[in-house]
Amino acid sequence: MSADIQVKICGLKTAEHVDAVARAGARYGGFVFFEKSPRHVDLGQARALALGAPVGLCKVALVVDADDAFLDALLAQVPLDMLQLHGAETPDRVAEIRARHGLPVMKAVSVGDAADLAAIDIYSEVADQLLIDAKPPRGGELPGGNGLAFDWRLLAGRKYWRKPWMLAGGLDASNVAEAIRATGARQVDVSSGVEAARGVKDPARIAAFVAAARSEPVPIL
Repeated sequence: MSADIQVKICGLKTAEHVDAVARAGARYGGFVFFEKSPRHVDLGQARALALGAPVGLCKVALVVDADDAFLDALLAQVPLDMLQLHGAETPDRVAEIRARHGLPVMKAVSVGDAADLAAIDIYSEVADQLLIDAKPPRGGELPGGNGLAFDWRLLAGRKYWRKPWMLAGGLDASNVAEAIRATGARQVDVSSGVEAARGVKDPARIAAFVAAARSEPVPIL
């Protein structure tokens, strides 16, 4: 694997944007299966995008408290490399999904203050990767993709979780290098920070974000 910082661009809806992600050098491309999101895609759209994705791009499905029937249908139709669980899934449910479907699972953990960090250790026992995101605003409809950051100082000096982890929440090309320095993250995730309008990705911003992230050396563990 490349020694560069690894980047995930989430919320892809068009073939143009999938190609832009690959050209920029991102490692992961994310498809959102959550109807309240402006980035939502249905199974038919996602199948076409995944089948057309360049070789080497890790295709990630973001789901929120999905039941087995939906996950079975999703994986029967869409060729995917990873599931991202972005709801209130319990550790037992994470382990169940991982065992049932045989794909790597990334569990999102929302952080607002230091008390929320305990969940990272708990989920690291059952997930293959962790995504550490900002806690959504109270009453908000979206569990992620809100363009909000949390206090990165909460992660300072905490590089040694059991599983690989990814930083998310309020990142864009102007602050991602600072975020990497502050947290020691080796992977970063962005959605709204590379959009020209809500739910509309901008290839130029995607390229700028990946370049900015990779301008930082990978933190030494």
